[in-house]
Amino acid sequence: MSRTLYFDCFAGASGDMVVGALLDAGLPIDELRTALGSLAIEGRWHVHADRVLRAGVSATQFKLHSHEHQGHHEHHDHHDHHDHRSLPEIERAIGRSALSTSGRQKAIELFRRLGEAEAAIHQVPVERIHLHEVGALDSIVDIVGAVFAMEWFGTEDVAVSPLNVGGGTVTCAHGTFPVPAPATARLLTGVPTYSTGAVGELVTPTGALLMTGYAKAFGPMPPMRVERIGYGAGDRDPAGFPNVLRVFVGERVGTVSNVETIVSLECEIDDMNPQIFGALMDRLHAAGALDVFYAPVQMKKNRPGILVTVLAPPDRREAIAELLFRETTTIGVRWQEMSRERLERETVGVATPLGEVRVKVARRAGRVVNAQPEFEDCVRIAEARGVPIKEVQALALQAYRASQ
Repeated sequence: MSRTLYFDCFAGASGDMVVGALLDAGLPIDELRTALGSLAIEGRWHVHADRVLRAGVSATQFKLHSHEHQGHHEHHDHHDHHDHRSLPEIERAIGRSALSTSGRQKAIELFRRLGEAEAAIHQVPVERIHLHEVGALDSIVDIVGAVFAMEWFGTEDVAVSPLNVGGGTVTCAHGTFPVPAPATARLLTGVPTYSTGAVGELVTPTGALLMTGYAKAFGPMPPMRVERIGYGAGDRDPAGFPNVLRVFVGERVGTVSNVETIVSLECEIDDMNPQIFGALMDRLHAAGALDVFYAPVQMKKNRPGILVTVLAPPDRREAIAELLFRETTTIGVRWQEMSRERLERETVGVATPLGEVRVKVARRAGRVVNAQPEFEDCVRIAEARGVPIKEVQALALQAYRASQ
């Protein structure tokens, strides 16, 4: 069975709580530091993980220390202007990073969603967003750290409980607002939330972004065989209430349905500079597309054209359509909802004589139906050892089969 992560958000969620919980569940801090260091963000800063108690519960607190900002905060009012970065700056930093291709795409997608939420609230074009929540160093560290952590666990099966948003008000750079703050509320649209009346902001914008960006389902804990439990600590320690995010790591048991609803968007284009299609595909992926493909078609007046097809989650339909109209010459976009079945997936590391290679394993109803070595790992080892890529692939498959 595929490995499953279940986030129990009874005390809400923030970016540092997500990373803290995954560290507590087994993510090595040194590997996380290496991944974050590859961002090459200017300034002197470092991260570490502390063992703390929250209402008597032992938890891991993930902290960023900067010579400019002591401590780890996520609220708008804790940042000076020079700490803010625009979306293009952040995307360039992610492009330099050691994250995998899919990890870089996911991180950019998350930042664009956060930027779009802020842009809609403040009526500023998303390219000009240079705001506290998007550009602050700790938000960058939390989001990229969480993307790396999710890849390290090698699972795409993530479920999340309804989120406790807290209550009262929160003070940010633009004033005092009721909880949840505007950006958080927008990101949580369509997601089950509640409040126990606890005073304070329990779900931050970054926490909302990560939970909604990874969850395949919201609700009670699915039937699963738990292997590890991680607790990520929040900053505050109120009496009698453990301010922690809990994550369960394990395997689903029983029948698992991997059928989900997606949306397919299409348009034909016969009057656009073909150079634009390459950049368009990158932007569609960054906007949350699950897949993008082009096919040659013969159009009216016997003109050759391109059929653009985009597969996306239903909640990204409007953003994808807007991007197609903005970035291409099309004057119409068709769309329809459809169902798809996804195989259960996990990534396992195997040792070969040339080095370790990750293998993506796909299962249906618990039965392995496909095992594919990660191509990037094979390319890296092939270049380092001076051997053909196909030899590394063959050795990785041989090692995987021998391990079963």
